[in-house]
Amino acid sequence: MPSLLALLMAAALSAPLPALAGPGHDHGDAPPAPTGNGPSRQPDGSVFLPKPAQRQLGVRTLVAATGQHAKAFELAGTVVMDPNAGGKVQAALAGRLEAGPKGLPGVGQAVRKGEVLAYVVPTAGAIERSNQLAQQAELRAARDLAARRVARLTELADTVPRKDIEAAESELHSLTQRLGAVGAGLATRDALVAPVSGVIASANAVAGQVVDARELVFEVVDPARLRIEALAYDPAQAQGVAGATLAVGGQRVPLRFVGAARSLRDQAQPLQFAGDSAALGTLALGQPVRVFVQSTDKVDGLQVPAAALLRNPANQTIVWVKESPERFAPRVVTAVPLDGTSVAVTSGLQPGDRVATQGATLINQVR
Repeated sequence: MPSLLALLMAAALSAPLPALAGPGHDHGDAPPAPTGNGPSRQPDGSVFLPKPAQRQLGVRTLVAATGQHAKAFELAGTVVMDPNAGGKVQAALAGRLEAGPKGLPGVGQAVRKGEVLAYVVPTAGAIERSNQLAQQAELRAARDLAARRVARLTELADTVPRKDIEAAESELHSLTQRLGAVGAGLATRDALVAPVSGVIASANAVAGQVVDARELVFEVVDPARLRIEALAYDPAQAQGVAGATLAVGGQRVPLRFVGAARSLRDQAQPLQFAGDSAALGTLALGQPVRVFVQSTDKVDGLQVPAAALLRNPANQTIVWVKESPERFAPRVVTAVPLDGTSVAVTSGLQPGDRVATQGATLINQVR
């Protein structure tokens, strides 16, 4: 028995004991620690962005250059039609709509000037129609009597004065014309034709629809000749307009100043602009747009894309400046709009600073 106990104690002492590491030490069982080479926000607010991450995020920079730029202000605008390249088709009288030779046109369909779009068949009340039918019957009877009288006088041409025959023929002609006019009034229909060549901008027509006089049925517009109308609530803004631009899907569309109205509308002065760019053809009538009007006054600043302007947690306007190959620092700036796609930074930047223009939003989200 003592020998068995001695053997068990010897076997326990000879077995390997588990190795225990001290505080702060391990043997490779824990997950690897972060390397610190990824994008990160630094304590001073700057962002460390390695070159591979810059390529992955599509970061692009631009060297800011100072210069003089035309002062600009933003106005709310609306797309309107050119009065010489658009028109409205309205019913001249009350009636029922009928399709034209090619059917009722739909929105977006191309039409040519003078093309018949629809017909309006006049509708009259029961009493009015009865009066017209009675008048038509009276005129028909009077015309028949006049025709027989002309025939009798013609047979007696040798004994009847010529003036009596001519008076009877004139009366017959008058009655015939009056009868034709009454009959046309009962069966006529008014043709609605396209005032200009273009496309159907709006259509409010259904076969059999009853319309009132002066009711708008179609709108025809030439997409290549649209205009922009902006409202200036400060009359001084209409003075010294040098030009204007419109931002359409990130594209800068130059506008030509047509003129300013001499009467106010809703306490604002309407300004009209025309554009020669095909980009205006993508807009729709009544679509709200932003118009950036340039004045003759100048402002000193550094021109940068509007996409470079962002907001920091304090709601201040900032841009990200590349201070080293892998370090971007935020700069608080003040800027004024120029043309909808670019701004002029008046403070916060120095000439030669490299500003992040693409991917700046992703840099701003690095934490």
